Amino acid sequence: MATNLTTLEVSSRAKAGKGAARATRRAGLVPGVIYGAKQEPTLIQIDPRVILKEMVRGGWRSRLYELPVDGTPVRALMREVQLHPVTDAPIHIDFQRLAPGEKVHVTVSIHVTGEESAPGIKRGGVLNLIRHTVEVLADVDNIPASFNVDLSKLDIHDNVRWDDLEGTEHVTPLLQIPNFVIATIAPPTVDAEMEAEAAAKAAAEAEAAAKPGAKKK
Repeated sequence: MATNLTTLEVSSRAKAGKGAARATRRAGLVPGVIYGAKQEPTLIQIDPRVILKEMVRGGWRSRLYELPVDGTPVRALMREVQLHPVTDAPIHIDFQRLAPGEKVHVTVSIHVTGEESAPGIKRGGVLNLIRHTVEVLADVDNIPASFNVDLSKLDIHDNVRWDDLEGTEHVTPLLQIPNFVIATIAPPTVDAEMEAEAAAKAAAEAEAAAKPGAKKK
């Protein structure tokens, strides 16, 4: 369960439109909007350094934020950050306002542990992390910060699947493949790269086949 909130300092802005957004950027801030929960969008502005700090931390797509807007705390998810095509500086940000009991679509990162203890890796095996993130449907009060993968008991040719992850109790994966593979330990031979590529290809094909409207062979 995700109970901790990260507070970001934001302030409201009065005007919408391209001209107002340019004025906000000239003032050294990034224009943004908070939408959702069946409420009118709230226009905000935020220091670009705050945005970049969160992006560098990783896992920001599933992190819960508290945004104090005009003295009222708003719980939200950071949904989209638009970057300048040349400088990669943030130029706009979207937050989704959250309401109690609401189900939301989030992308949760995979956190690997026990790699140094894995028998297969000690014997020269190669870790193949097929999925670095998993898209899930979660209750706003139970958004996991990450899913944990324990590799400590894995030998060569062993794998970790969805059911083996820690932290999945309150979420539903959007990928419609039963108990899909997260990571494998490939053998320490020239074939290791080929096996890793084959596993990744098989996962991609299975994912494509599971999408609505996909043609079945």
